[in-house]
Amino acid sequence: MTTLLHIDTSVFPGEASSSRSVTAAFRKTWEEQHPEGTVIYRDLASDPVPHITADAWSAGYAAPPGRTPGQSTAFTARVRLIEELEQADAVLIGAPMYNYSIPSTLKAWLDNVLLLGRTAGESRSAQGTPAVVVASRGGSYGPGTPREGYEFVQNYLEAVLKGTLGLDLDFIVPELTMATRNPAMSELVPLYEASRKRAFEDATTKAKEIAARVA
Repeated sequence: MTTLLHIDTSVFPGEASSSRSVTAAFRKTWEEQHPEGTVIYRDLASDPVPHITADAWSAGYAAPPGRTPGQSTAFTARVRLIEELEQADAVLIGAPMYNYSIPSTLKAWLDNVLLLGRTAGESRSAQGTPAVVVASRGGSYGPGTPREGYEFVQNYLEAVLKGTLGLDLDFIVPELTMATRNPAMSELVPLYEASRKRAFEDATTKAKEIAARVA
């Protein structure tokens, strides 16, 4: 059976969130392709993981017999997150842009699963796992746009998920999501609607492609 690790991070629930709406479409298609499969779901907005602590960090570099009780407890929680990543045949992450970067809850998850000598380094335990990130944003930050230099979501996650963890990474980018709410952006509504439509189409297509690949 296949396993999908699905992580949402938007502070907005359900259809009020562009990233959640698109990850839900991906997951629905995935489950149609793998009805007997398993989905490990983490909603980091409603149930955040602990930020990395000195005990959790240092335990990763200490032999088990030499760990303090505090290190052992913190590392057990960290290993649970790492094992979920290692068990996954595919990874799906909703990563809306907040203040030009990723939600702090997603950063906390990344700090926990990045472990040199296991998930990072010469031998990476999740190497090659396909991953799709739904990187929604209220404006447009693509090449050639006025705010191109403020894009710290895709470039950061490219470095961490692909460069460090070795995941086979792809992005879906619903943009201009504030166009229907901000009167100053009203002329951009058609572009937003086109971006939203494309995002849902990409979610369905990529879910089918990855589901077939890992079958």
